[in-house]
Amino acid sequence: MRELDVLLLNYLERYFSDASPAEQRGFIALLELPDPVLFAYLTGRDTPTDPAQSHVIGKIATTT
Repeated sequence: MRELDVLLLNYLERYFSDASPAEQRGFIALLELPDPVLFAYLTGRDTPTDPAQSHVIGKIATTT
């Protein structure tokens, strides 16, 4: 989904380089998820069980 690409690129450009190693791993793990799962996380329809992924999703959601 193009919309997901825009959201993820925004996080990558704004936060990734300053993020902790755990947060960076969480972001990378999110990239490996199928689009429907990632979309569900970003729209609040589901929540990641991994704390690092959840933190990244929260950051993405508050910067849009």
